[in-house]
Order: sequence, then structure tokens, then C-alpha cells
Amino acid sequence: MTGRLHPERRWALALFCLLALVTGVTSVRAAPVPVNERMYVPIGGIEQWITIKGQDRANPVLLVLHGGPGNAWSPFADAMFAGWDKDFTLVQWDQRGAGRTFGKSGPSASGTMTVERMVSDGVEVASYLRTHLGKARIVLVGGSWGSTLGLQMVHARPELFHAIVAFAPVVNMKASMIAGYNKVLQMAKADRDEAAVAALTSIGSPPWASLKTWPLYRKWLRTYQAKIVTAASAPRQVSPDYASAEDEKLNEDADEFSFVQFWGMTLSGPLMQIDLASLGKSYKVPVYLVAGAADLTAPPELAKAFFDGISAPDKQFHLVDGTGHEPSVPELEMVRRILTDVVKPRAMAPQ
Repeated sequence: MTGRLHPERRWALALFCLLALVTGVTSVRAAPVPVNERMYVPIGGIEQWITIKGQDRANPVLLVLHGGPGNAWSPFADAMFAGWDKDFTLVQWDQRGAGRTFGKSGPSASGTMTVERMVSDGVEVASYLRTHLGKARIVLVGGSWGSTLGLQMVHARPELFHAIVAFAPVVNMKASMIAGYNKVLQMAKADRDEAAVAALTSIGSPPWASLKTWPLYRKWLRTYQAKIVTAASAPRQVSPDYASAEDEKLNEDADEFSFVQFWGMTLSGPLMQIDLASLGKSYKVPVYLVAGAADLTAPPELAKAFFDGISAPDKQFHLVDGTGHEPSVPELEMVRRILTDVVKPRAMAPQ
């Protein structure tokens, strides 16, 4: 034997290698295409600020809904959501009356600051992202007011969304204020804090009729919230893009503007009308709620009662120890775990 292959065998081997090469090439995934965009987009008749960051456009789109309503998260999103852009295309949106959106429109938006308009804005943003990024649906994550906004968005237009993960959820503003007040007063009495008890007793239980009452209550709310929070606060380092004195002043002005618009001078503004149970009990997308066990602003028992009363294709409720109303490290870790382990596989599955 000479060790040479028969011509027919050489031809068969060459064909096999060619098929293997073609199969291998076609099965190799294309290199990730990152995205990094910053822009104003016409939403609801005004220019609204949006940033889009991700390591791979193939990933699901995650629209982050900040709290407040006037507290934009864009300035410290890089620290707060560090690493999330590995699994999602992360979108920060400065809502109407917040951040750079407020900087563009200013107080001229005052006549449009309603919950209904904000929900409509959110739906427009979601629709824009679907077209701009080529996705059939997107994922929502929201905190505090952002959770309220997001739950209303998915209830109104479920076909636009894969799921919502809502943390520090505010499901009924009046009930939250009353429950929070009662807890703070009880804690003050247990501490025999005469100054706190006197101040809280003097203003009485909510609802209140004057915006001037809010700072009096907030002082003791923050005092006693700090006493029971043990979890580390989420990082809030401001990124260089937002570190100017102009941006800092802009965010302060936006916060004050939105507070007056949504609370109202008589504390009877749009926020006080929030009652998510009134929307109905049926949700057509998965709903995941994450609540702080030590939250005095949005007591978790209210979120749990709301959760127990709704139906959804999938739903989960998680309680995070040592966490108040402000985002904590373990709370955001829980949110991210739900997003990567539960939501992303659903979003990446063939539709």
C-alpha cells in the first residue's frame, strides 16, 4: 500500500471538509454590535432626552423609568446600573419635567404635567425604541414613581412589552402616606421622642391640605427611615457627562418643578389620585415586584396586597431586608437577577 487515497475517497473527503467549513461558518454568531447614543426625541409634543447604551444590539431593550417624578437617573446611571449593559440595551429617559427634558422645555410644560400624559409619553418612548432598535417588544424596569408609571404603561399597551420589574412600588399614594405616617408615629412613641410625637401629632394623619405640611413630615420620615435601613445604598456617583454646575442646577430646578406640579399646593395633585387597583386586576405581561422590607414611603404590605390581587402570565414578589424606599445594593442585585435569569430568556425566545 502506498498510503494514497483513492481518487473517489479524496473527492469525498474534500466535500466533507467543505461542508464542515460552511456549516461552521454559518453557525458562528456575528460579532456583537455595541450601541451608544444620546439624543433628544420628539415625544408628546416636546423634545425629551434619551440615552441608549449596550454592548450588543442583539440583547433585549430595557427602558428604565426613574422616580420622582422629577428625579432623573441619567446623571448616575453608569454607577447605579454598572454592568447591566452586558445583558441588555439600557435606555435612560428623562421624563417630562425631569433632567435635560426639563432643561429643554422648562416651565412651559406645566399645563401638561398629568399622570395620563406621562403614561402616554412612556408608550411613545417604547414605540420609538421598538422601531429605532428593531425590537418587537421591550422590557420595563421602574422604581418608586417609575414603578407606578410602568405598571400603567404595561396595563394600557401590553403588546409593546415583554415584562415589567418594579421596585419600591407605589400602588396607592393616599394609602401609602397614611400607613407611613402611622408607622413613623408609632416608632417615635416607642422611642419616647417627644419632639417627633408632638410634631407629628400637630399635623395629624394624611391627607393634608397644604404643601407646607410636607417638609414637617418629611423631616421625621427621613429620621426614622434611617434608623431601620441597614442595606448599603445604591451607588450614585455622577458621570462626567452630567458633572457640570449647570446640570446640577438643572436637576434641582426640575425636582422642585415636578414636585409642585404632581403634589399640588394643596397636596391634592395628580400623585394623590394614584390607585393602581382601579385599573383592574388583569395584566397580560409578567409582573415582578421587589419591595424594601423597611420602606416607610411605600410600605411593602400595600405592594403585597396589590400583588396578591392581580393576575399575570407570570408574577413574583420579593422582599429585600434592610431596604427602605431609596434603591439599595441588594435590591438592585435582586432586580438584575430577575432580569437576567427570568426575563431575558423569555425575551430572547422565538416569538
